[in-house]
Amino acid sequence: MKKNNFVIIQSTFPDIKSAKKLSKILLEKKLAACIHLQKIESLYIWQENIENAKEISVSIKTKLINFSKIEKIIKENHPYKIPQIFAVEIAKLSSAYQSWIETNLT
Repeated sequence: MKKNNFVIIQSTFPDIKSAKKLSKILLEKKLAACIHLQKIESLYIWQENIENAKEISVSIKTKLINFSKIEKIIKENHPYKIPQIFAVEIAKLSSAYQSWIETNLT
């Protein structure tokens, strides 16, 4: 991925309050142009057990160049020992939407 590529950074949080707190920080710092929050149910392995939890999925629209800063902020504001943090490259964007994202990032 090129450093200026657009990405969606994914994470999950245990509740809406902590997800909104993170979202507000990222938006105020202009590290994200848009953040989607969705209620989900997760099944995963943790300490040799299959777990089932209600969580909030957080989708952060930004540029790859912001990944390290966002990762640091997520870790500082996350209750999980190992939070989910990964980026998915956005293959194509409409020119108007791309322009809007760029306008709203630092």
